[in-house]
Amino acid sequence: MLKSDYKFDTLQVHAGARPDPSTGARQIPIYQNTAYVFKSILHAEALFDLKELGHIYSRLSNPTVSVLQERLATLEGGIGAICSSSGHSAQILALFPLMQPGDNLIASTRLYGGTVQQFTNTIKKFGWSANFVDVDDTDQISKLINSKTKAIFCESISNPGGHVTDLPKISKVAKKLSIPLIVDNTAATPYLCNPFKFGADLIVHSTTKYISGNGTSLGGAVIDSGSFNWTKNNKFPSLSEPEPGYHGLKFHDTFGPYAFIIYSIAVSLRDLGMTMAPQNAFHTLLGLETLSLRMKKHVSNAKRVAEWLNKHPEVEEVTYAGLKSSKYANRVKKIYPKGAGALFTVALKGGYEACIKLINNVNLFSHVSNLGDTRSLIIHPASTVHRQLTPEQQVKAGLAPNVLRLSIGIEDPIDLIKDLKQALE
Repeated sequence: MLKSDYKFDTLQVHAGARPDPSTGARQIPIYQNTAYVFKSILHAEALFDLKELGHIYSRLSNPTVSVLQERLATLEGGIGAICSSSGHSAQILALFPLMQPGDNLIASTRLYGGTVQQFTNTIKKFGWSANFVDVDDTDQISKLINSKTKAIFCESISNPGGHVTDLPKISKVAKKLSIPLIVDNTAATPYLCNPFKFGADLIVHSTTKYISGNGTSLGGAVIDSGSFNWTKNNKFPSLSEPEPGYHGLKFHDTFGPYAFIIYSIAVSLRDLGMTMAPQNAFHTLLGLETLSLRMKKHVSNAKRVAEWLNKHPEVEEVTYAGLKSSKYANRVKKIYPKGAGALFTVALKGGYEACIKLINNVNLFSHVSNLGDTRSLIIHPASTVHRQLTPEQQVKAGLAPNVLRLSIGIEDPIDLIKDLKQALE
């Protein structure tokens, strides 16, 4: 199936799959399986030497997971994808082939709190570090980049504020300095934004969120555009230099644009073991079939709810970029023409106590740490999902104590507004 042959709505249902040839089953089978039989000794040797591609062990690859990988790559316009156990693991998988001890990355200050924690503290155990910057300030990005900088990392639509990133502007900086731009496209999904069209090199997803949309299955994914030259300037030795684990094989010389994907399977998943379960891949595929339908409803609901909240006397600020009054309104028209997603924050005039009161009195909104569900969700980030951040980091991320994060679902917007109204009052 060629990517150019069909439209998004068709590809989200069909890409990467055919009816099962042996049984005729129309839905993707769940290959709940660990290992795969080799045809011969020579076949096994070829697989382990990467001279032939195929399934060896489900820590590396699995037929059900492979369908999800191909479908995501097709929807994003990439050449391949790697699925993993969670969105957090996908971030490490994106960085692992690029980074060496002593290397650093440039990261947006507007990231999910768990990502800030991972980049601030956890990656130090690999000998890596992160420099955080407001990604709207490209001059500051350029100033922070040095010879050890191996990537720029941002979110297309930020969690939790729903800010929309100027991807073309950032990608120009990345290309000028020959480092890859990694974009977390979780909150936007490939339906609302295609970062590769605006210069991104790698895309990361927490498939747990909108991709599955049903709140049942953890997962992550990394998609490769196939356009970055990993041998340029000798910055990425894992991909350009001899790999000792494969008798000196050079991944970029051998696999060309597929170097990152093959390395991620043969080394990253092999040694880090961040494997997606086939059952989770199956549930994610089921959700993915309705992505465009859900995102249209998410966006229209979010706009109505945000507009109502923006006029409420108890509300100090609504950060939804889909509002006409948003400073990002023009950027949304250019980069996110189908909408600014369904994630945003609300600052209440009554402070922290008003936030607690609202959360305790909503009926339809669920107080959970997830987002991107069909159900509408609410949380107080400063005391939960962004609790590990310092007060200064929380303020930079727009998460003062009077701020709530809303993830608007696909219910009737009138009912959602009624629920917020009675809770506020």
